[in-house]
Parts: sequence; structure tokens; C-alpha cells
Amino acid sequence: MTFDFCSEPGDVNVPTQIITPEQTHDFSIIFIHGLGQSNLTWKLVVQEAFAPALPSVKWILPQAPSDQPAAYYHGECRPSWFEISELPPTQDPNEDCQQIKNSVSAIEDLILGEVHAGMDPKRIFLVGFSQGAALALIVALSTLYELGGVVSLSGWIPHRARPLLMSTTMPILWCHGLSDDEIPYSYAQEAVAYLRSRLGISTRTLTFKEYEDLEHTIRTDELEDVVSWLSRVLG
Repeated sequence: MTFDFCSEPGDVNVPTQIITPEQTHDFSIIFIHGLGQSNLTWKLVVQEAFAPALPSVKWILPQAPSDQPAAYYHGECRPSWFEISELPPTQDPNEDCQQIKNSVSAIEDLILGEVHAGMDPKRIFLVGFSQGAALALIVALSTLYELGGVVSLSGWIPHRARPLLMSTTMPILWCHGLSDDEIPYSYAQEAVAYLRSRLGISTRTLTFKEYEDLEHTIRTDELEDVVSWLSRVLG
């Protein structure tokens, strides 16, 4: 089963946290949190680890809806970009295509808002953790906008979304822990191999970094690699 991500702009709205740049607003980065998380938690990470090193960046942190029962949390309402029954994720028939479509539309709306405010799409980047990384990758590789780049932290690419993905020369950074048992390292390897073999994305375009003893979380050396990569790509 496949599905069409296309939707009218402005039909899905999500609350956001904004971190304004310390200097001139030259770039915008949308940071997408993971399953069951809050954008407020990641706001602190951005303020401490990213913003001081990237003073010309406006950070936009959307919050996933939390009004739908989440199967992974046994029916409790938790923030989720789309339905996941279990971790590691499988090709789950319960995977909610409409939720994925709505979440893609929500991120597209944020991109559109930046474009309407005068930002060149090539100066807009997506960063995501876990489920947020999956969403960031889907949007970045299916949008008609030519974005500046995308960063996946402990992410994967849902199989149902793959037929909609397109080849790109947009810079991609994929970071993954070797000890991750929620989104296993093998998932990252398989997804990166898919992007390279099926979509023809070159090793020059896609940078893959692995981290010894890193579980399903973030770590200082990983964040430093992200800052270094963004600094280089932003120029």
C-alpha cells in the first residue's frame, strides 16, 4: 500500500517553540522531536548545544499532537507524529497513513511559512530525532522545495513512505548509535543502503556516522558532529 502526501497548505497546524537568532536571520532549521516527547525538552538542547555555535539560525520546534491514543503507550494519549505499535518499528498494517500525511503537511506548512517570510528554501534545514527523524527524512526527500539539508538522529524510513521519495543532491547527515535497541543500527544501515542503491544518493551527498555504545539517545560527541556538519553546510 502506498499513499499520496500531497495536501493543501495551511490545513494542518501544530504549536511551535521558536528560538530567534542572535545575529542576522540567515537560515531556518526545523527540529522535530521523537515519539512521546516534548519540544520543550529539545528547546533546551538547541539552546545549549546548537544555538551558540550557529548564531544566524532561527530554530523552529514543532510539537506533535497528543490527542490521539497511541498504541505503543497502550492507548494512552501521548505526542506522536504517526502511529507506531511497537519498537523496533515493523511494517505495521496499523501504521496510520493519514497521520503521516497530516504530519508531513504540518512540516510543509512550517517550510511554507518561512518561504513566505522571504527565506530561500535552500537555507531551510530539517533535523529530527527518532520518529521525528523519520518524518524529517520523509519530508526532505518528498517535498518539491529544494531544501538545504536534513539531519537524522537515531532515525529510520518507514517502508510505506519509500515509494514517494526522490533522489537528491541535498546534503544528508545520518547519525546512529551502535547500541540502539529501539531503532536498531541495522535499520539505519538498511535505510542508508536503500537511499544509495535505489535512489542513487551518493556518498558525497550522504554522510553516515556511527557511535560506539550509544543507545537510543544523544551524546555530546554526536551533537558536536551535527554542529560541525551544519557549520560546514551553512558556510
